[in-house]
Amino acid sequence: MPIESFLPAAGYVSDGGLETDLVFHHGMELPEFASFPLLEHEHGRALLRGYYDGYAEVARRAGAALTLESPTWRANPDWGARLGYDAAGLDRANTAAIGFLRALREEYADLPDVRIIGAVGPRGDGYVAGERADPDEAADYHAPQVEAMGRAGADVVAAYTLTGPEEGIGVVRAARSAGVPVLVGFTVETDGRLPDGTTLRAAVERVDDADAPDGFVVNCAHPTHIAPGLAAGDWLARIVQVNPNASTQSHTELDAAEELDEGDLGLLASSYDELRPLLPGLRVVGGCCGTDARHVAALWGVPHAG
Repeated sequence: MPIESFLPAAGYVSDGGLETDLVFHHGMELPEFASFPLLEHEHGRALLRGYYDGYAEVARRAGAALTLESPTWRANPDWGARLGYDAAGLDRANTAAIGFLRALREEYADLPDVRIIGAVGPRGDGYVAGERADPDEAADYHAPQVEAMGRAGADVVAAYTLTGPEEGIGVVRAARSAGVPVLVGFTVETDGRLPDGTTLRAAVERVDDADAPDGFVVNCAHPTHIAPGLAAGDWLARIVQVNPNASTQSHTELDAAEELDEGDLGLLASSYDELRPLLPGLRVVGGCCGTDARHVAALWGVPHAG
């Protein structure tokens, strides 16, 4: 499916590190690093509304469109079970998340375009490569979440922070079955390789050869870590979204950190700018762990409203 069919604008502001923002800036406890339970109470919904409002303001200042990624990175069966959610509860949560964003979209009608991305997270830990997934098993695993978000009106689903290509293939198959556009997102280590050791190029080509998604994402790594993985080639045009971490620390270091490393705004912006000429298909620019609206504003070269 042409990317213009579901991301028609030339540039979209994406959000930042939702969970790290809520934990370190708002003092929220998020068991299992899950934000979707916040939708169940008014205080949580108010926090989420304020969070997304910040990125809508960045988009206004940048004269850009906006993507709203759902707070559902952990709303899958294994992680949901740890939080007491069964299949029916997860279906309600994923449906409610997209409904919440659809209501927000009405409030951002002054922006050039607003698209809703249903966020899918890995079955395992996004920082650690587990056993190599079976694509068909991964498709069955992710299908209920993908189907719920598609029914609820997501414009596209995107898998973020995957650690190997096989799970990405499964997400694509689930999305194709549900009839919803799909992006596949990988994270990389400091050497530009996926946590399972696969090069970024090989991961993209492996997924494309099996069941091509509508585009790819790289997230949860600093631009200086992403850069070594961007080996020259036509495959680079397949990357449509890059959401970096604020910090230059490795995943292992970040996982052990007790304080938030908000990084260097100047380095984040300058090193991201060095990636742009390599990525002709880039449309969605935002942040990941450790970033907030200040960081995303810096990536767009606009002042932060705060």
